[in-house]
Amino acid sequence: MYRTLTLITFGLASTFGLPALADAQVINLYSARHYPTDEALYSDFTKATGIKINRVDSDDAGIIARLKAEGSASPADVILLVDAARLWKGEAEGMFKPVKSKILEAAVPAHLRSKPTEDGGTAWFGLSTRARVVVYDKLKVKPEDVDTYEELADPKNKGRVCVRSGSHPYNLSLFGAMTEHLGAAATEIWLKGLVDNMARTPKGGDTDQIKAVASGECGVALTNSYYLARLLRSTSTADKAVVDRVGVVFPNQQSWGTHMNVAGGAVARHAKNSANALTFLEYLVSPEAQNHFANGNNEWPVVKGLTLDNPALKTMTGGSFKSELIPISAVGMNQIKVQQMLDRVGFK
Repeated sequence: MYRTLTLITFGLASTFGLPALADAQVINLYSARHYPTDEALYSDFTKATGIKINRVDSDDAGIIARLKAEGSASPADVILLVDAARLWKGEAEGMFKPVKSKILEAAVPAHLRSKPTEDGGTAWFGLSTRARVVVYDKLKVKPEDVDTYEELADPKNKGRVCVRSGSHPYNLSLFGAMTEHLGAAATEIWLKGLVDNMARTPKGGDTDQIKAVASGECGVALTNSYYLARLLRSTSTADKAVVDRVGVVFPNQQSWGTHMNVAGGAVARHAKNSANALTFLEYLVSPEAQNHFANGNNEWPVVKGLTLDNPALKTMTGGSFKSELIPISAVGMNQIKVQQMLDRVGFK
């Protein structure tokens, strides 16, 4: 006996025949998105569909390790990860179940999802993007001296650069993208230049890099865009002082565009509630959910043509910017090569 679930609440039209089982109104979600604002996403989905979400929170590496340990006994139905390299790793290790969805394929650009399998399925889909931007000390650095990623390794910026660990996924993805743009040999030379230009040994998170620029310890730093957006939206006097001191550049506007990382989702390989899992992923590309990514966590939607009401994103970009269009899957595939280069150049 089957029941029918018709999803129309968020402008989608997806009908599934689902087994009338005790757990048919449930999905088990393993999520690396531990942002408090996402709570509204989950509750809105349950209200609209009646499907309850049981959630396990961890970081990307923890989720992949847990899936590996659980194997075929894993209860996971949906996996949400926040980095291209981790999505690629999950796909490469066979942790995702490729799916076919006209809704997801129409909403998510081809370069922001995995390459199709032989039978036309897709292992994972990007759901939101974040830019890897440059912040600089407005009192000491000219924006034209740091408006490309390449310039961060130029001798003119010696002693200025601050960055978190090179092995952090956000940097691995940027460096993987640079490998696609420049080739491996030139990227390794660039990474050595970054090391030579560092103001201090890599440490802390992206917010720490921004604050180090504001304090004068560094002249320039790399950060994901949403960390700066949080400071821009803050009412704290200290945070206001930070954003007053720093400027922001979206690099490589005259060439290939600014590097974009992706947060994405997949149906787990051993999902017991596959249809509900697909319903959830389709919900996450609805206009309501996509606007929530933008307004709740200061990310850019993957779906084009949406009108965003986020003053911080508008302040940073002036309205629009050019983003790179290389396949995110290729960026992830470069991570092993990049890690080897980091070891050779002494990037901590």
